Amino acid sequence: MKIARLETFSNEFVGFVRVTADTGDTGWGQVSTYNADITCRIFHRQVAPHALGKDALDLDDLLDRICEKEHKFPGSYLLRALAGIDTALWDLRGRIEGKPVVALIGGRPGKLRAYASSMKRDIAPEDEARRFLELRDRFGFDAFKFRVGAECGRDVDEWPGRTEAIVPIVCRALGDGVAKLVDANSGFSPKRAIEVGRLLEAEGVSHFEEPCPYWEPDWTREVADALSIDVAGGEQDCDLAWWKQMIRLRPVDIVQPDVMYMGGLTRTLRVARMAAEAGLPCTPHAANLGLVTMCTMHLLGAIPNAGKYLEFSIEGDDYYPWQRGLFLGDPYRVEDGKVEIPDAPGWGVEIDPAWLEKADYAVSERR
Repeated sequence: MKIARLETFSNEFVGFVRVTADTGDTGWGQVSTYNADITCRIFHRQVAPHALGKDALDLDDLLDRICEKEHKFPGSYLLRALAGIDTALWDLRGRIEGKPVVALIGGRPGKLRAYASSMKRDIAPEDEARRFLELRDRFGFDAFKFRVGAECGRDVDEWPGRTEAIVPIVCRALGDGVAKLVDANSGFSPKRAIEVGRLLEAEGVSHFEEPCPYWEPDWTREVADALSIDVAGGEQDCDLAWWKQMIRLRPVDIVQPDVMYMGGLTRTLRVARMAAEAGLPCTPHAANLGLVTMCTMHLLGAIPNAGKYLEFSIEGDDYYPWQRGLFLGDPYRVEDGKVEIPDAPGWGVEIDPAWLEKADYAVSERR
């Protein structure tokens, strides 16, 4: 079975990929979100030419060959584009075999505990606590993540005193019996991260994400060594050689690869396996309700070192208006703080034809 046609449907934020084999079978995937229109141009220029005519079911070799052919371009954009063909081919295989992707990789459909993940830093502490309580009461979430510091903030807070205010306000509002997670998004030096970490420890936070610039692993390790709570990171890292180094250095207690940043499920599985061999849990980054969260659900349903929960973005149309109308139905329904991995073939979701009709279209075909 050979890859015969690769199509993209995109706007600035989202880009879906449809792969068609020479048998007529199809599958759907997605390039990474944000600047997806640019990523789709890279897809057709630097991914599709190496994929057309190749075996549609030999993913490991195909992805490696594409990266080798484009060895002058080892960075994020190529891998964001690579995610499109990887995820589309997994969906294709699932549809052909009549199985969900989770079953193809050794797991099974079922329910996953989710944590309600806030993306906002421009929200007052009291308002963040209030909406967490509303989500708890409405959907049954028993785990929440909020933001401290400023993104890549160099020890400067989003506004003066916000970190010292939001930690106790949110943690005390949620009370005991609720998992509390915090994300600093590369915001602090080691000294400041440890200061904030002590506050988190005192307020019962169990997960401190990306406390220092992710490109400074020694800084992160200094923080992890100083604190009793779990330090997590890895969402930005997409190079497999660097992942080998990072797992060897162990600057974090929990690894967080992003399926779309990594170049798809296949390469993310490699990271998860490396982490499992090192005794590290894997709680992937999944910061929006595009296809990345669904791919992550299937992944977590299969890997032996799956972390405690799935990251689940709670931002709606006010923050992510581009999420509206991507899929038919509601693939991300939350009940009792859990989501369910679909048992339908492939990813188990269908992209809304109305969305596709409005998207920019491009095609690469085998000649």
